[in-house]
Amino acid sequence: MSPSTATALTRPSPVAVARDVVALAKPRLATLVLCTAAGGMWLAPGHRDALRAVVLLLGTTMVVGAANALNCWLERDVDGRMRRTWDRPLPAGRLDPRVALALGLGLPAVALPALGWFTNGLTATLAALALFTYVVIYTPLKQRSPLALFVGAVPGAIPPLMGWTAVTGALDAGGLALFALLFAWQLPHFLAVSIYLQEDYARGGLRVFALVHGQRAAVLATAATTALLVPVALALVPLGLAGPGYAVAATLLGGGLTAYALTGLQAPVPVRWARSFFLSTLVYLTLLLAALFVWSR
Repeated sequence: MSPSTATALTRPSPVAVARDVVALAKPRLATLVLCTAAGGMWLAPGHRDALRAVVLLLGTTMVVGAANALNCWLERDVDGRMRRTWDRPLPAGRLDPRVALALGLGLPAVALPALGWFTNGLTATLAALALFTYVVIYTPLKQRSPLALFVGAVPGAIPPLMGWTAVTGALDAGGLALFALLFAWQLPHFLAVSIYLQEDYARGGLRVFALVHGQRAAVLATAATTALLVPVALALVPLGLAGPGYAVAATLLGGGLTAYALTGLQAPVPVRWARSFFLSTLVYLTLLLAALFVWSR
């Protein structure tokens, strides 16, 4: 076999390269972000046109993809030490890190001006703030302090606020309530992750809550932040975003999730409980958003 033939056989196909480039943007995470951004636009009072909605969703996708690509670039060494992430394109050596850097810098160069032009300057500013907070503050802070949990919840909660401001052009109580709901939801969600992936995070050198304060403290914090979800979710009702049906659903869902969070204090295997609870938070958010759309005003 000639050297050129051997090279051709080991060279990745264009489809495989494209798949790895897409993987840098973490599409499953981006899907959740898009749903919350679309939800914020749906609930906002005012005129909604198709062009603005399309630009909002495309722009949000590009900004989220850029944030994730830059995160992959900055954390490629950390990812290489963890079992959950060692096979990502950069630590596995399938992509040149410069590809992630170019993607992370190029996408916002298009998305932010487009958001500013077709929606408004406030929405574009929120997108830039989310990108900056996630990449410049949250990503390096994970290796230094468990406070990264709260910092990271900020960019995760901004997309529904972007959807709201794309319609209203203003920061007001309704949009901020949606921001607060997504912020509060992320706390128990990621506290549970810090418990069941504790060993992997230790290998990566990340200072997550469960590693710094211990599993029991993490379970207590999970229960406390889950209980906080109930009043935060119900705040949408007096603000006029949802009706009585949503209030009943939010109370039942929040109460049920809180009760399950408390069972973690007696769980014989906290890691197994935390994995199950993490999945339960996804079910909770899905059902809560469905209730909000059904009983929105």
